[in-house]
Amino acid sequence: MIQETIVTTVNSNGDPHIAPMGIHVNGDRFVILPFRPCNTLNNILETNTAVINYVDDVRIFAGCLTGRRDWPLKKAEKVDCQYLEAALAHCELAIDRIEDNEVRPMIFCKALHTVNHKPFRGFNRAQFSVIEAAILVSRLHMLPWKKIESELEYLHIGLDKTAGEREMEAWRWLMEVIEDYKHEVIQA
Repeated sequence: MIQETIVTTVNSNGDPHIAPMGIHVNGDRFVILPFRPCNTLNNILETNTAVINYVDDVRIFAGCLTGRRDWPLKKAEKVDCQYLEAALAHCELAIDRIEDNEVRPMIFCKALHTVNHKPFRGFNRAQFSVIEAAILVSRLHMLPWKKIESELEYLHIGLDKTAGEREMEAWRWLMEVIEDYKHEVIQA
């Protein structure tokens, strides 16, 4: 199973990095598959730790992909890392092993400590739409423009029906990036 999460890591200087990431989950075992190059991978290689954050504020997903990474953090308990203050739950990880790959290494982790902070009340369709649009933004350079357009058209349906202020704000951030990409790359 893949869960859409926010991964927090720190480098050897203790500087945090926040990134949305689909995590492969099997019980208390996790596999993180970051694309190269990325700060998440670099930080994990430096510190051998990471934290998975489960959030329902989709602005964090959208914000990380649109240059808005200044989300409040708290110190983790069992690893030298941080978790999101907005996390409904977080899981502190230890890295077991890494299978290197030139495109997407596999980082095998185990849960050291898991904390539930608040109840998860479920996603509405707009939150799903924002998360899927965020994934599209993260892959703009990999996907055909027609696919991006058709997916956004479909995702907009759920957004229109169920969005609140947070979801609309996150959607606007993502659409700004997509419009910039469209003008710079597609229409160039």
